[in-house]
Amino acid sequence: MSPTSSRLLLGISLAGLQCIVMQPAFAADQVSLFKVITAKDEIVIGLTADELARLEGNHAGGIAKMLVAKGSMTAWQYAVRKAPTGDLEQAPLRQVGLIASESLRVEPYASPLKVVPIGEVAK
Repeated sequence: MSPTSSRLLLGISLAGLQCIVMQPAFAADQVSLFKVITAKDEIVIGLTADELARLEGNHAGGIAKMLVAKGSMTAWQYAVRKAPTGDLEQAPLRQVGLIASESLRVEPYASPLKVVPIGEVAK
């Protein structure tokens, strides 16, 4: 595998899933979910349409390219919760920092549940 290919397959570690203080983008209600997989664990993150538009590629590859270029990023971690109606839904849990390292896989994540927009965190 070439060094360039290896860099594109770079990994991320989840920085202890600690929250990072940063203002999220609330301009768009639409959220795209991605599963981030490392050697140790996996999480689901959500990015707004505005955040995706700023990435080269607008998809999982764009996330990987940004991590290569910048070394880290902040995203909202999503988890399943019960809505007030009792239905299950995917909702923002906390902001996490993603750090580039040597093993990574980012893939689109299709949830069968309703996806709550990032702007509705407090609801």
